[in-house]
Amino acid sequence: MKNITRISAIGLALATGITSEALADKVDDIISAGTLRCAVTLDFAPMGSRDANNQPIGFDVDYCNDLGKALGVKTEIVETPFPDRVPALMSDRADVVIASTSDTLERAKVVGFSIPYMVNRMIVLTRKNTGISSYEDLKGKKLGNTASTYEEGKLKADIEKWGGGSYSSYQSQNDTILAVAQGHIDATVLTESVAQLAINSGNYPDLVITGVAPYIPDYYAIATKRDEFGFINYLNLFVHQQVRTGRYAELYKKWFKNEPVDLTIPLVYR
Repeated sequence: MKNITRISAIGLALATGITSEALADKVDDIISAGTLRCAVTLDFAPMGSRDANNQPIGFDVDYCNDLGKALGVKTEIVETPFPDRVPALMSDRADVVIASTSDTLERAKVVGFSIPYMVNRMIVLTRKNTGISSYEDLKGKKLGNTASTYEEGKLKADIEKWGGGSYSSYQSQNDTILAVAQGHIDATVLTESVAQLAINSGNYPDLVITGVAPYIPDYYAIATKRDEFGFINYLNLFVHQQVRTGRYAELYKKWFKNEPVDLTIPLVYR
């Protein structure tokens, strides 16, 4: 009887250990490590860039720091170009991607997404005197965009449908804007906030916004590994808390100088 009791106790201890290990998730790992590693794109102001002292700044940087504060850990900004966002996550160079990442169904086959934490509409950016006054005027023009972005996919699809014009791909948002300014391409499609920031900088006096692209609004979500269900739940609650406490509005006004855009979707959730 004593042997049976001992065996039962050992079995219970082993089962408890296995269960505890199974219940441990990314939240526990990050807290244990004491550091949250955020993949952030730093050539996409005002979402992410560097200041005069070469320090990371921007909406996404602040959002990462807020998440680290909520978790009670320090944060590490992992500078990540747009095409490297998902690879950085999958190769374990980052715990989360907070890098203006559109929550597409195609990406969701590989990574897990939180609810949206940011949204932007798409506009046409061109130069004065190009004759482009609307999205329809892009037909047959020299166009380009940033590699691996949502707007690149939409623009390339329309160019193929139109059956005319040309397309060039660029590695960064700054390269794309510069290509328009220097006449390498006639126009591009990008988020309104970024286009307005470029115009307001005074560095591109000939750039103008000439219309709204007929794309769905670009919703950005926080990405992590797809099987981290506990962490995704935590991220969803974190986004809710950012809105509830007014922090989302505070960051939006800080970086976009405007009232925050509504994150809810009519007829889906409010």
